[in-house]
Amino acid sequence: QVQLMESGGGSVQAGGSLRLSCTAVGNFFRVNSMAWYRQAPGNQRDMIAYMPSSGEPIYSTPEKGRFTVSRDNAKNSVYLQINRLIPWDTAVYYCNAQVQSNRYEIPQEYWGQGTLVTVSS
Repeated sequence: QVQLMESGGGSVQAGGSLRLSCTAVGNFFRVNSMAWYRQAPGNQRDMIAYMPSSGEPIYSTPEKGRFTVSRDNAKNSVYLQINRLIPWDTAVYYCNAQVQSNRYEIPQEYWGQGTLVTVSS
């Protein structure tokens, strides 16, 4: 069983910063790619950044200058730093990962439970 444990959300004033964390826990062989998504009320879930198991992240948000994703493979963790928060960033942020249960299985997709970020003006 694999779980993605997220933390770091909360309520902040506009202009502040937050660092979200996501760690894969459980029994598995390897975590392949990881990614961050967010879903604002009434909107679809959109990808913010994709982090391969090695190499550079790929950002899909046009505001990528305020977002920085990083990864610690030794901890099976991915992080999202958000700076200069604006009310538009208010959303539930989700972690996504492709996890291989053993060396012979194809990776399966997992989602975190989501962490709420609320930005007030």
